[in-house]
Amino acid sequence: MLDATSAFLGLNWASPTRSLGPPGGRFMSDVSGVRLQLNVRQQSLDKVRIQRPKPKALAYRSERGRIARGLSSGLTTVAQTESEPMIRKPVLSLVLALVLVFPSAGHSQNDTGGSRSGRQAAATPGAQEFLSAFQIIRDYALEVHSDSTLWFRAVDGLIQELNDAYAQAFAPAEYDEFQESNTGNYAGIGVQITTLNEVITITAVFTGTPAEESGLQVGDLIIAVNEESTEGWTTGDASDAIRGEVGTTVDLSIARQGLSVPLRPTVRRDSVHVVATETDLVGENIAYIALDRVARGSADEVENALSDLEDARGFILDLRGNPGGYLDESLSLADLFLPEGARLASAESRVPGETGSSLDEAWTAEGPDRIPGKPMIVLVDRFSASASEIIAGALQDHDRALVIGERTFGKGVFQNVFRLSETRHLRLTTGEWYTPLRRSLHRPRTAQGNLLPEDPSTFPVVTTPAGRELVAGGGVFPDLEIRNDTLTLLEREFTSQAATAGVPLNPRIEEFSFDQSQKLRAEGNDPAIDPAAFEDFLTGLVEEGADRVLLDNEEVRSYLEYLVVQRIARRMDRIGQAMEIRALRDPVLAEALRLLDEVETQAELFAAADASNPNQSN
Repeated sequence: MLDATSAFLGLNWASPTRSLGPPGGRFMSDVSGVRLQLNVRQQSLDKVRIQRPKPKALAYRSERGRIARGLSSGLTTVAQTESEPMIRKPVLSLVLALVLVFPSAGHSQNDTGGSRSGRQAAATPGAQEFLSAFQIIRDYALEVHSDSTLWFRAVDGLIQELNDAYAQAFAPAEYDEFQESNTGNYAGIGVQITTLNEVITITAVFTGTPAEESGLQVGDLIIAVNEESTEGWTTGDASDAIRGEVGTTVDLSIARQGLSVPLRPTVRRDSVHVVATETDLVGENIAYIALDRVARGSADEVENALSDLEDARGFILDLRGNPGGYLDESLSLADLFLPEGARLASAESRVPGETGSSLDEAWTAEGPDRIPGKPMIVLVDRFSASASEIIAGALQDHDRALVIGERTFGKGVFQNVFRLSETRHLRLTTGEWYTPLRRSLHRPRTAQGNLLPEDPSTFPVVTTPAGRELVAGGGVFPDLEIRNDTLTLLEREFTSQAATAGVPLNPRIEEFSFDQSQKLRAEGNDPAIDPAAFEDFLTGLVEEGADRVLLDNEEVRSYLEYLVVQRIARRMDRIGQAMEIRALRDPVLAEALRLLDEVETQAELFAAADASNPNQSN
C-alpha cells in the first residue's frame, strides 16, 4: 500500500534531558530535509494513495488560513504501488522493489534518459547481476543471512553510493524518532524528566496534559514505573517505560517532599505536543522569541506570541541552534512578518522519472505583516539550518529584518520521505530551494557531511530592494557578523580539569539550580543564588575531584554563578530575566538589545548596524 506523509526540512539534534516527547531540539547528528509534494503525472496518481485531500494547484494554506501562492508542499509521496505490492519472496520481487521506489507509476530511469517500467528494468544486466549476487550470498555465504537482512543491507549500500549526505533508510525506531523530533508530537503523559541526584525527577509538567490532570508536579521523584523500581535507570530507560500507545495507562510511584508515603497515580497516555518557542519581554520593552525547531504548530505559537507582545518596541527572533523542520511551517513563519504578495521562497526539483526536466515552484505571502513598522532582528549561528534558513533568508531579502550572528549551516536542498514498506522509510534528496532573491543557500558537502573547499571571491552578490548587498555563497551571511562567546583560558582550564577528574559538572549544576529554583518559587522570590548554598555547592564539587585553587579564582566562580543563576531563572519560567543574564556573556544577544534600544524603525536599525561596524560588508 502506498502512503503519504508530511514533509520535513532540517537537522535533528539531541538533548540530555528527555521530554517524553521531542528532546527540546538540540544537537543530534541526523540530518533531515525539506519535503515538497511532487507533481506526479496522472497515470501515477491513479496508483498512488494519498492520505490527505489533493491540494489545489497554485495555493498553499496554513492552519490560520494564510495563503502563499505556489504549489502545496505539505505532503510526501511514497514508493509502492497498490497494483504491485511489495513482497520479499521470491527473489525477483526484491529486484522489482529496488526499481519501484519512486512514485512514477512503476517507472525508473534508463541509461539514456528515457523511462521504462519496473519489470523492464528488472530484466537489465545490472538487475540480473544483483539477482545472481543475492542468490549466491543467500545460498553459499558462510554466515547465514535472511532475505530481509540482505534486502535492508542492499538498500543501505545503494544509499551510501549516492553521494547524498541526507539520504537515509529509516528502521522503524529511527523513523519514529525522526517524526517525533520534527513534529513535537508524541504519545505519553506530558512531563520532562532528568536524572537529578541519581533519581528520575520531573523537571517540567506541560499544560493541558495527562500529567497535569493527574496532579504530577515539578520536583516529583519517579521511584517506580509499573511496579518496577527506577533505581539505576537512565532518563532514556524511564522515557521508554512511561511512553506508550494513546489510551493505554502507566502506573507510577511518586515520592514527593513532605509526604511519607509514595503517591501511586495511574496516568492515561495521550497525544502530547511540546511547544517550540520561548517568549518574553527583555530589557527595555524588547520582545524576545526563541524558536528551537520548526515543528508543527510553530507558526501559530509565534503568532500568539506576537499578539501577546504587540506593544513591544522591537522584536528579536532567535533562530540559533534551530535545525529546521517543516517547510510549510517555515513559510507560515516568514509570512507573519511580510506583506501580501512578497515572495517567501521557491524550489526546483526533478520531474519524477525524467532527465533534464524540472519542476519550478514558488510561494508568496498573503500577509499582512503582524508587526508593521516595528524594527526586527533575527539571530543565527552555524547550527541554524534548512527551514530556519528559509525564514532568515526571506526576511533578509525583503529588508524586513537585520540578521546578526554567524554564517548559517547552508542546507539548501530538500528531501522527500518515501514509504518502502509497512515499517521502513527512505529519505532522499530530490531538489533545491531558493530565497526570494534567488539565492541558493546550499553549501556542498561530502556524503559524510564534511564541507567542500570554497572560494569566497567567487560568491555572487544580490541587491535588496533597499539597496543592501547580500552574499549568495551558501548559507545566510549575517548583516552583522558576531561570533558566540568563548570560554576564557581559566574557564577552559577548570572545565578540562573537572572532566579529567570525572566531575559530573553539568548534572551537578542542574541539580543545584533545580533545588534553588524550587525554594525560590515556594518563597515567591526572584531568581538569585544563596551565598551559603553556593559555597556548599562548590565544596561538593571539590569532594568529587574539582580543583579547589581554580574554584577559588574569582573568574571561575563568576562563570559558575552565571551558569547557575541563568538556569534558575529558566526553571522559574522567567525567560526575560534569563535572557538578560545570558546577554552578559552572549555578545550576539547583547548587540541585538543594544541596537533595538537605539532605534524606532527598520531603516534606523540598518543604519545603526552599519555605523557600529562600518568596515563589515556581507
